[in-house]
Formats: sequence, C-alpha cells, structure tokens
Amino acid sequence: MATVQFKDYYQTLGLARDADEKAIRAAYRKLARQHHPDLNPNDPAAEERFKEVNEAYEVLTDGDKRKLYDRFGEDWQRYRDAGFTGDEPAGRAGGRTTFDPDDFGSWYTGQTDPRGGRAGRPEWEFHEAENGDESTGFSDFFQTLFGARGRDSTRGRATASFRQQPRRGEDAEVPVEVTFDEAFHGTSRNVQLQTREVCPTCNGLGLVRETTCPTCDGTGIVTRTKTLEVTIPPGVATGSRIRVAGQGNPGVSGGPNGDVYLRTTVRHDPRFERDGDELRTAVDIPLTTAVLGGETVIPTPTGRVVLTIPAETQPGRLFRLRGQGMPRLKGPKGQRGDLLARTKVSLPVRLSEHERELFEELQRLQAERAT
Repeated sequence: MATVQFKDYYQTLGLARDADEKAIRAAYRKLARQHHPDLNPNDPAAEERFKEVNEAYEVLTDGDKRKLYDRFGEDWQRYRDAGFTGDEPAGRAGGRTTFDPDDFGSWYTGQTDPRGGRAGRPEWEFHEAENGDESTGFSDFFQTLFGARGRDSTRGRATASFRQQPRRGEDAEVPVEVTFDEAFHGTSRNVQLQTREVCPTCNGLGLVRETTCPTCDGTGIVTRTKTLEVTIPPGVATGSRIRVAGQGNPGVSGGPNGDVYLRTTVRHDPRFERDGDELRTAVDIPLTTAVLGGETVIPTPTGRVVLTIPAETQPGRLFRLRGQGMPRLKGPKGQRGDLLARTKVSLPVRLSEHERELFEELQRLQAERAT
C-alpha cells in the first residue's frame, strides 16, 4: 500500500515555522507567480505546484487553521470538525487522544492516498483582496489572470482562495445484446452497472479514527451496483449507442452526473442480411415461375408478402419492396428502410419421363431458333 507523504506547508513556501503573516504573503506571491500554469504552459507539473502553494497560503494565513495545523498536521481539518481548537494540552484533549505535532507522518505510514489521481485540468477561481498598506501592483497581475478580487470582511486583510469549479461526472458504457425482432420492434432491458461514489463512512478521507477506513480500504472511493430499466428504441443496430442521461458517475464539486451509454449488439437473423436501414433476403422460385411468371411469398420483419414475378425473370434479379425494411433510428417515427429480395431459381430434380421429353423438345426448339 502506498504511503501518503506529509505536506509541510512551511517547507512549501520556504518559510520558518515562526514566519509572520507578511512573510507568508510575500513568499506566496512570489511562488504563485513563478508556478502559475498559464505562465508555464510546457511544464505539466506547474499546476500541481501552484495548487500546493495556494493550499499552504490559505492555511497559514488563517490564525485558527494555522493553530490546528501546527498542532495536528495535515489532518487538522478532521480535528477541527471534531471540535478541537489546537489549544488542548498534549495527551488527551476533549476526551480524545492527541498526537505529537513533530510526528504527524508516523500514523500515515502504510495508508493509501484517499485523494487518488485526477483526470484533466480543473478550473480554478481566484479571489484576492486589496490591502491598503501593501500596494505592490501584484493584485493587478492576478486580476488580469483571474478576473476576481475580494476582501475578507471579518479579518480586514488580503485573502486568496481557490475553489475547484463543478465538473461533470464520467460517462459509463454498458454492452447490451438484443435479438433481430427486438431491434425491429424496440424493447426494454434491466441493466446493472457500477458507479463510483465518495465513501460515506470517511467522506473521502480514507481514514476513520486514525485507521484505514474499512469501507473503502483507504481509497476514499466506493463503488456501488445499480439497476436501470432502459428503453431500447426500434431500429438499433450493432454498434448503436443509446444515451441514458444523468445516470453515470457523480459529478465533482456539485457538477452534473455523467451519462450511461448502452452499446448494442444485434444477433444475426438467418432470414435477412442488414445494411443500415435496408434488409436483403433471398427468394427461391421454381424454374417454371422464372420462365412463365407467377407469384411467390417472401418473408418480411412483420410477416410475409406476395411478390409478383414477371415472365423470363433471370436468377439474381433484385426486387425492391419499399418501406419493408428496418425502422429508421434517427428518422421520423414509423419510417422504415426498404427490403431487397434477390431471386434464386430452383432447378427441377427427379424428372419424370414425360418431363424429360418436354425439356428435350424445348432444347430442340431453341437450337433450331439459334440457327
């Protein structure tokens, strides 16, 4: 299991632990400008360094947060939520055991980073307040980059905070197999899929009472299986993707959920070959019908129809039956493609003596006509 590296905010800003607020602000402004991603487009690690600098600044310039951090290290937020203030004596405080502030990292050993990786580059919103006694022009630099400024009305000092913008959740894809008739008429399916969620036990921290969370095994993320009843519309084909909006993985920071896509596979039907919305089928006709003309019955997705065969029809001739193919998935409701019927002439077998004599007579007549 990977070890989570303890974040030393003082080291991040290059400061001593007794640095005052003015020194913290100065160090922050220098490093934020140095590592800003927009100023380091060819350095993929700049954004992470930029984020770490901001995180350190936000904690160390808040007196209450800094006091908790100095006492409890990187886990200060959980102690704050549990009612600690950072003023408790060493040993037991508030009925709970506290930790040596010089040994923050020891109980992290062997824990998995609950934050995990992140996909893509998040968007950040920056807020910086003006400070009347320190007009360096640097706030104008950030205003140009971020377009957001403000003042901490409760403290009367410059503030800077980054808030991750809402991000849409990831999509999920589920394979679904349907029969030819289901693809033609439409159907429904109950499908199961797994989606990721923040662990409800540890709220994504990966730790519960200083031990690995038993629900998520320290990852901060859990998966759950859910069942969806989905409608498969008429006309789907192998490879069609059917969207079920809002049923995918949850969004980040209040962003919308992703979608679920059903990827369909249609089983082969021996009666038809499919080409988009068109269907093709073979129709066997006897030699006499091919020569003299007549009628034959051919299959369609909805039953059978009678096809008139003109005299002297050659093998392989195509007959187009309009509107007898597959429903158009993206067309108007009820609109269908065509059915193409290709003739196959069946030759007679086990001829009687009289039938053989008739064919011999036909052969003689055709030979005379040829001369």
